[in-house]
Amino acid sequence: MLRRYTFQTFILEIVAIILALIFLVPFYFVFINSVKSFSEILLDAAAWPKEILFSNYAKVWEIISFEHAFFNSLIITVISIAGIVVISSMAAWKMVRTPGKVSKFLFVFFVSAMVIPFQTVMIPLMKLGGMMGIMNSIPGIVIMYFGFGVSLSLFLFHGFVKTIPQEIEESARVDGCSQFGVFWRIVFPLLKPITVTVIILNTLWIWNDYLLPLLVLQDAELRTIPLATSSFFAQYTKQWDMGLAALVLGIAPIIVFFLFLQKHIIKGIAAGSIK
Repeated sequence: MLRRYTFQTFILEIVAIILALIFLVPFYFVFINSVKSFSEILLDAAAWPKEILFSNYAKVWEIISFEHAFFNSLIITVISIAGIVVISSMAAWKMVRTPGKVSKFLFVFFVSAMVIPFQTVMIPLMKLGGMMGIMNSIPGIVIMYFGFGVSLSLFLFHGFVKTIPQEIEESARVDGCSQFGVFWRIVFPLLKPITVTVIILNTLWIWNDYLLPLLVLQDAELRTIPLATSSFFAQYTKQWDMGLAALVLGIAPIIVFFLFLQKHIIKGIAAGSIK
């Protein structure tokens, strides 16, 4: 049955459009000012540029060696996401399929970690990283992202695994499938909606993270995109034209990635947290 298009629906659509435009205003300022000269930004940051300077992007690319920063961000993000997905999905599946006090304790333990602010563990983490010899290295920061990213991901996977009928797994075992095979051949493909959601949420976080790379990665050749971009905003100088161009280069890949997969977010979160 088709719903009638009412005046109330029209008003709600207008309000939604206005809110969407408000949220798009920062993107307008970033992009418009990224193709202006520094003096023109200072004169009127909201005005349309008198001369569009795409050369700002070329200068930024050379100044901060953008390809190296992009490669570092890509490697850190991809490896961290892969590890978080594997660890949290397998752990959640095992906890759901082996109910008991131990599984319940571990689940509460991991979920409780989500409420602990990073600032409270920042100094102990740096000391521990130094003792283990994993500071100033990509493997070291990836291991740290494993630790910080598993809690939320395990929570989402845990809720979704409960919706998978256990009879499917039992049938696979009767047919001679191993425990490892049951998970990767039967369970994991069924986790696709929540897996995509976990990938999107953690990618947005890791790609844009600034504080942890700042603390862990000291060498210039290991800088990620947020660290490279911050070099244009020093204590006494603000290179807004270069800095905003660097921001556009940094957020462009993640916006494309988000738009490509965003349809899975609401469906995955709802399936993982409510069901």
